[in-house]
Amino acid sequence: MSKVKYRFNTKSLTYEKVRVTFRERFWYIMGYLATGIVFATVTIVLAQKFLPSPNEKRKIREIQALQLQYEVLQSKMGKVEQVLADLQDRDDNIYRTIFEAEPLPKSIRYGAYGGSDDYKEFETLENGELITSASERLDRLTKQLYVQSKSFDEVVKLAKNKEKMVASIPAIMPLNQSDLAHAVTSGFGWRTHPIYKTLEFHPGMDFSAEQGTPIYATGDGYVERADNLAQGYGNHVVINHDFGYRTLYGHMSRIAVKVGASIKRGQLIGYVGSTGLSTAPHIHYEVIKNGAKVNPINYYYNDLSPEQYQFLVELSNKSSQSFD
Repeated sequence: MSKVKYRFNTKSLTYEKVRVTFRERFWYIMGYLATGIVFATVTIVLAQKFLPSPNEKRKIREIQALQLQYEVLQSKMGKVEQVLADLQDRDDNIYRTIFEAEPLPKSIRYGAYGGSDDYKEFETLENGELITSASERLDRLTKQLYVQSKSFDEVVKLAKNKEKMVASIPAIMPLNQSDLAHAVTSGFGWRTHPIYKTLEFHPGMDFSAEQGTPIYATGDGYVERADNLAQGYGNHVVINHDFGYRTLYGHMSRIAVKVGASIKRGQLIGYVGSTGLSTAPHIHYEVIKNGAKVNPINYYYNDLSPEQYQFLVELSNKSSQSFD
């Protein structure tokens, strides 16, 4: 029920009933409506500008979840990289060293893993750089893990062949001499040539012995060469031990094996002589590792005690002239 309103008339000094016309009532209502509409419009505009909608809230939550997952993924990939780096270090510096295998080249370990076109589809995305970075990192890890897996396959194969490898490495002296004091040696290095009297590099060791003294193979393998066709070596034998090793035995008086024959460590292969460029009966002995001639004195560990080894080193270093 509407309230009746009165107005005081100052002329008549009486209260008069206020009569509101339809037009006044209409504009009064419209004023209220306009004010409400303006207020509502301003409220909506401000809400849309400063307050997220339910759909935007949902998207914000999804983005936050994705960011968290991205950070977790980055952390996990960092840990995987650390573990992989440790495996690579062990592979190159421990496992392969044990089996005397060369470390994997960096060009293979860290080689190319993809082209720029592989990530082109991410360029148009809002967070394309993040996705591209994560994808590249993951692809790099995948490639390195694959290479490491193949490397371990090779190490396992080397481990299975370890017994054969240990038996094949030249690890004894070519002569059966218990008293090294009677063996005049010429060591590995620069020496005066006994015939030409010039300073030349001597790529092996000379052990003096009586004519016909037995010569023995220093490791398992097969006879790759047995002839007198190489200049200077006279009657000589070359044994291929696999695993990158070869040994050469020169100046024999007689060869006791044939090309292609399987050889065991300690097996008789010939006899001491003075054929070829030689000035006295002796055995010229070489160790070849991966095509390079190396010092044989480092390969007598199955034959000598530390004292005998040191004595042999001293004899080798004192010699200034070779026998061949």
